Amino acid sequence: MTSSPDIVIIGSGIGGATIAAGLAPSGAEILILEAGGHIEDLPVNRDQRAIFQRGHFRPKETWYEVDGKGFNPGNYYNVGGNSKFYGAVLTRYRREDFAEMRHPEGVSPAWPFPYEELEPWYCRAEELYQVRGALGEDPTEPPHSRPYAFSPVADEPAIATVRERLKAAGMHPFSLPLGIDIDCWLAKAKTPWDAHPNCFDGKMDAETTALALALKHGNVRLQVHSRVTRLETAPDGRTITAVHYAHNGEERVLRPKLVILSAGAVQSAALLLRSANDANPAGLANRSDQVGRNFMNHNSSAVLAVSPWYRNDSVYQKTFGFNDFYLSDGEGGLPLGNVQLLGRVSGAILKGNLPRVPERLLNAISAHAIDFYAMSEDLPSPESRVMVDGERIVLQWRRTNWKAHQQLVAKLKSVLRKAGFPLVLARAFDKRTPSHQCGTVRIGNDPAVAPLDIWCRAFDHPNLFVVDAGFLPTSAAVNPALTIAAQALRVADHITRKDLAA
Repeated sequence: MTSSPDIVIIGSGIGGATIAAGLAPSGAEILILEAGGHIEDLPVNRDQRAIFQRGHFRPKETWYEVDGKGFNPGNYYNVGGNSKFYGAVLTRYRREDFAEMRHPEGVSPAWPFPYEELEPWYCRAEELYQVRGALGEDPTEPPHSRPYAFSPVADEPAIATVRERLKAAGMHPFSLPLGIDIDCWLAKAKTPWDAHPNCFDGKMDAETTALALALKHGNVRLQVHSRVTRLETAPDGRTITAVHYAHNGEERVLRPKLVILSAGAVQSAALLLRSANDANPAGLANRSDQVGRNFMNHNSSAVLAVSPWYRNDSVYQKTFGFNDFYLSDGEGGLPLGNVQLLGRVSGAILKGNLPRVPERLLNAISAHAIDFYAMSEDLPSPESRVMVDGERIVLQWRRTNWKAHQQLVAKLKSVLRKAGFPLVLARAFDKRTPSHQCGTVRIGNDPAVAPLDIWCRAFDHPNLFVVDAGFLPTSAAVNPALTIAAQALRVADHITRKDLAA
């Protein structure tokens, strides 16, 4: 490829890989720049002590609080992005999530378009990521114009028992829509997939599905170990004229026609802010002063339900969830959030958070426990934001809607006790765990309050798009990967028709 490809995509996670797959058939010359490398197929990928106790895959990176205190974030830099480690839950936002929704501590704003606009692209994304699921089990489920192509991943016997207990307790458990070939995954090793890296082992992540499809086209190329440092504009500050990056320590420049930024909600915002120039003194795409603002990170807790009379011999566990408290608190009140199973939590995993407790004891507890993930919406706030101080990333996260999350955890504990688990423990996730970071470069109809239009194009720069979790105007209370993928396919179609056909 020349130094002037038609399109440069920055990042190979869900957003970058999926839009590459959507654009590949256009014939445009596309170069994908990935800051990290490939995850190698090594035994450490399934070594839970290495992953959870020694932090083998955690980045060697420090972000900072406003007061200067540093912390190690849980974001990953590798081909496929965070999806290499994700739980592969590929669920749609509820129809109601696209409309204004009132919460105990504020309002989640409406999207600039309704659910129906994205629905056909959800179908295409489910096909691309080979989602396994079942319709008709979840009362909050939005309309689907196509069924899932694959049957849901089956409950293991110990998990099926809990599903039935929850039904008896009045809940409506549903099969999680999952991007996982369970037979392929288990053939490699008998572990859960949630938080475990994938190396073509059966998890449908960004690399193994979308990127693999894109790279089948001769006009698409991936370049690893290529960290973008700055975007350059024309003197008038409008058109992006150059992408500056470092490849194995060597400074390089590309001059594409279109730039698609898909580095993740935090890194994309940071790059736009660092690219400030005389014409854009507050950073690129930032005439609205909203780049980096409205950072959202789901309010999340791990909930461990224990009973001496229950035996959990499951391997992967993560097959169902329930939304009985999603649209209301179950009693006609305001929304609380989503509940789903975590991947099976072993003693080795527990010891990562409880280092002083003997692993043998933790294994004994785990054998009589089942693990849930409670997730509530974090509302957008301009004071919750990503900033930069030179090369430093400064994260000011001000949780919203926390009381609703505490209510959700209390409701879940009550339901689990009713289902036969007398001891229920909960632990909230903090900022070191990236619980679906989003919202820092949001879409909207008004350039005064949103950096991007409904096609993820920057209002300030006609040849710049931001296609990752940063574009999400709300976090909802479900895993965002499928929504990012659906919008990426929608934007790819728009670019092919409007920009590449011109």
